[in-house]
Formats: sequence, structure tokens, C-alpha cells
Amino acid sequence: MSAIKQSQFIHKYQQQWEDFEAWINYQELSSSKKRSKNKPIKAPKAIDLPNAYRQICHHYSLANSRMYSPILLRRLNHLVTRGHQHLYGVHTHFWHHIKYFFAVGFPSLIRTEWRLVFLAGALFYVPFFAMLIAIQFQPDLVYSVMDGDQVRSMEVMYDPDSFVHKIGRERESDSDLYMFGFYIKHNTGIGFQNFAGGMLFGIGTLFFLIFNGLIIGAVAGHLTHLEFIDTFWGFVLGHGSFELTAIVLSGAAGLKLATALIRPGRKSRIRALIDNSKIAVQIIYGAATMFIIAAFIEAFWSSTIMPVMIKYSVAALLWSLVIAYFVFLGRQVRNAT
Repeated sequence: MSAIKQSQFIHKYQQQWEDFEAWINYQELSSSKKRSKNKPIKAPKAIDLPNAYRQICHHYSLANSRMYSPILLRRLNHLVTRGHQHLYGVHTHFWHHIKYFFAVGFPSLIRTEWRLVFLAGALFYVPFFAMLIAIQFQPDLVYSVMDGDQVRSMEVMYDPDSFVHKIGRERESDSDLYMFGFYIKHNTGIGFQNFAGGMLFGIGTLFFLIFNGLIIGAVAGHLTHLEFIDTFWGFVLGHGSFELTAIVLSGAAGLKLATALIRPGRKSRIRALIDNSKIAVQIIYGAATMFIIAAFIEAFWSSTIMPVMIKYSVAALLWSLVIAYFVFLGRQVRNAT
């Protein structure tokens, strides 16, 4: 009776085991092909590896509990072992790529694309500082880019004597989480505008970089003119190291797309756009991560009430770390390779 059940069991799942084994063999041979340059290997039927692996594990468990033959058990155990090594080896490889990207690839890429980063930085920071300085001499300039309600809202928010500022860290933890999500949505929205604007031959990117520079510069200039210095600068300088840098980098990613459309060289515009988009997506991926870090700092650190000199010190440290990251990280590894 047991033998009959075993034969039925094998007949029912034999093809599934063979497909699983063929896929594992193909993956291993494909990896060795890249090293030894063997002849092309015909790909077997594609499978959902995680789901197939779980089913093989279930089959092995059933065969073991029913005390099927040692030969069948060894075969299924071998499939389970190979599947585990391949599945979790892929996961390890994935996380290795993530770590390598942020430790080496991303900062190296930004240094390689320094011209576009410099251009994006100029488009953002020149209007920013120009507006900040101009408002110290012509305070009414703030109303050229913001309406009265927006200006009053900023004044109330950062007024040292205002109730809003005094309750800063008295928010509940769920409010911090809400603000964290809000800041992520707001920041990544700015980054996406800068990035997607590159598809309009860069006009959108130019507009949003200059526009955001003017707006942020107007807010900074107006509150500085009102001498709300510690409440404003103490709040924004910390997360600004990541947020403002990410704005510039997302602009550089947009300009990378625009370059393909404006100056494709010997390539077609489609081909140039495909090639440049591979680089631009890597930049925007890193910029998005910086936006998330900025949102975390803004929600959980910037709003804390503590001596302002501590905040300035932490801000100086964060700016130094961001600059050092892009200037120095990954150089030794790249030079070695």
C-alpha cells in the first residue's frame, strides 16, 4: 500500500521536481558561463522560485512523514538544499549590491556626474542666496513669491514666543510618525518634479530648481530679517544637509535626461535617453533615500526642544558627513579595481 502511494506521489509531482531542478541547473550553469564563456545555454521553463521552493519543502516533509524510500528522501532533500542555497544566495547577493551601491557606487557616480550636479546646485543655490540676501535690504520682496497668508503662517510657526513653537516636542509619538510620512511625501514630490522635468528637454527641471530656490530663500530671508534665527535655522539646518542635497541631486538626474534629448550625439534620442536614464535612475534612487533620511531627522530630531547650540553642532556634523560622503567614500575601492 505504501509503495502504491509512493508511486502515485512521484507521478503527481515528478514534473514539478524536474522543472525545479532544471531551473536550478540553468542558474548555476549561467553563472559559470559568464566566467568560462561556454556556449549559450537554452533556458528551461521559468518558475516562481520562492513558491516552488516552499512546495518542494512541503513534498519533502510529506515524504518523510510517510516514510517513503530513502532514495526518494535523499532526492528531495538534495532539491531542498540546492533551492535554499540558491534562493538565499540571491538574497545575499541583492543586499550586497545595495551595500555596494551606497558605499561605493552612489558617491562615485555623483563625482563622475559632477558637472550636472554643479549646474543643478547653481540653479538652486544662486536663487536661494540671492533671495535670502535681497530680502535683508528689501523685505517686501518676500511677497513677490509668497502670498500674505503663507508669510503669516511662516511667522507664526517660527515665532520664538508662539504657542506652536513652544509645544514642539510635546507632540505624541503618533504625530511624529504622521509628520514623518508627510515630510516623505512632500520631499519626494519635490524630487520627482525635478527629475521628471528633464523629459521636457530640461525646462521643467530648470523651472523647479529655480522656483524652489526662490521660495526656500524667501522663507529663510524673511525669517532671518525678523530675527527668528534660532527657531528657524536651529530647526532646518540639521535635516537640510540631506534635504537640500537631495533636491540638487534630483535636479542633476533630470538634467541627465535632458542631456540625452538635447545632445544625443551619434545616438538616436531614444537610445541616448535609455542609456542616460539608467544613470539618472541611480541618482534619483540615492536622492530618494536622502529625502527619507531628511524626513526622519525633521520629524524626530528637528522638532525637539533643546539648547540651540547643540542643534547647530549636530547640523555642522551632518553637513560635514554629507560632504565627506560624496567627496571621499568609495575612492579607494574604485582605485583598487
